[in-house]
Amino acid sequence: MNIKAFLFRFFRIKMRRALLIGIDNYPVKPLSGCVNDVKSLRSALEFNGDGGRNFDITELPNVKNSKMAMKEIINLFDGTPDIALLYFSGHGCMNYTGAELVFPDDMKSSTYYVGLQMRTIMDVVNKSKAKHKVIILDCCKSGGMGKFHIDSNSSELQPGVTILSACRENESAVESNGQGLFTKALCYALNGAAADYTGKVSIGSVYSCIDRYFSLTEQRPIFKSNEEEFTTLKTLTPRIGINIIKDIVNIFKSADAQYALNPSYEFTNDPNTNSMAIQPYAEPVNVATMKKLQKLERIGLVEPVGEEHMYFAAMHSKSCVLTEEGKFYWQLARKGLIS
Repeated sequence: MNIKAFLFRFFRIKMRRALLIGIDNYPVKPLSGCVNDVKSLRSALEFNGDGGRNFDITELPNVKNSKMAMKEIINLFDGTPDIALLYFSGHGCMNYTGAELVFPDDMKSSTYYVGLQMRTIMDVVNKSKAKHKVIILDCCKSGGMGKFHIDSNSSELQPGVTILSACRENESAVESNGQGLFTKALCYALNGAAADYTGKVSIGSVYSCIDRYFSLTEQRPIFKSNEEEFTTLKTLTPRIGINIIKDIVNIFKSADAQYALNPSYEFTNDPNTNSMAIQPYAEPVNVATMKKLQKLERIGLVEPVGEEHMYFAAMHSKSCVLTEEGKFYWQLARKGLIS
């Protein structure tokens, strides 16, 4: 790699920063899954599906006090990165100051904490010039992040700020088998469950995935955002080739068009190998188009008309159309927004 390419990749990484804090070693009520949470999330965030670096990550496992953590939080949101992501897994509490993140040296007894106020963190985040500011909390009372007063019924988020918390402000976050349930769902989403057809994972799709994961539990993750557009948190290998999705505008001349099929699109309709073949026989160009259509059908962008499967649509000279989601991707492809 030449120096120009190296510098480009180096500064691109620095524009995507993440600070991951996980604390198990509390003097009172120690936890067992928070450091593991950080390791799992690092594995899910650090690289894209093609192996390229995604986030420049700083870890703070078992950081002792809020002063040390706050210094790193300020550094995270300093400057003008494209995205700054803060993650915390540990104890959270609610007292007369509002919701707080708890650090080992800040614990006074088993019933009272003096921690890092969430509103103090939000003051830094809301003033940050980062394009996208993302806060993800796996701790009790984490739904209180974003509120500037304990009695407030709403949160105050400046443009570009998104908060994803493990539970409501009056709830506890559960850990099981050495990991937080919320972080387990978060990593599940980042590792592919929340990817769209082009392989992109956004914070919005991550929450949608987590929402389904917790649909039958008492713990209720909370999502707050003031974003014009969600940034891509991670890019994975798409379920089908990007070029096939882009080619949707060449196959279908309009979003509502029907694409006529006939037996020449079915590769098994070859008289050299199939004595039951019917005219018109399989044509290589049409067979290639059919393979693309079948891949688009598998991910729900195309469907046959009047038949259950694309095979029968071809053999019976029927047609296929774009689904409603397929029409959406057709519009994206037409505007050059698929990459």
